[in-house]
Amino acid sequence: MNIGEVATRSGVPAKTIRYYEDIELIESADRAANGYRSYMEEAVHTLRFVARARNLGFTVDECRDLIALYRDKARASADVKRIAEGHIAEIDKKIEELRSMRATLADLADRCHGDDRPDCPIIDGLASMNGPHCRTSSK
Repeated sequence: MNIGEVATRSGVPAKTIRYYEDIELIESADRAANGYRSYMEEAVHTLRFVARARNLGFTVDECRDLIALYRDKARASADVKRIAEGHIAEIDKKIEELRSMRATLADLADRCHGDDRPDCPIIDGLASMNGPHCRTSSK
């Protein structure tokens, strides 16, 4: 089947499929005589698997590991669980960071009068490098 059909059946855009091939997350499709990609049914299953994993926030590298485990019928489920639990820990960390950011912003918004005066605790808080939960480096 061609890339358009695989994209439709897997729910993954053709551009993303090409990208996944370029970074070797999925195997490159064979080329037909006309030069078009020709995919097997397994590609649809793999792309659906990757799409679900990506929707859960797994990184490309984690997806690579999960695909290897998916294909390895002798895998230990402990290996899969270790990846999932590591990802859960990252999600928990992000949740805590978001809660902290929300609390800081809510505090600043609560202190702002929101009127016609120019003084604004939100602006002052953003401008202050010593403020609560303020980061000096970007990621």
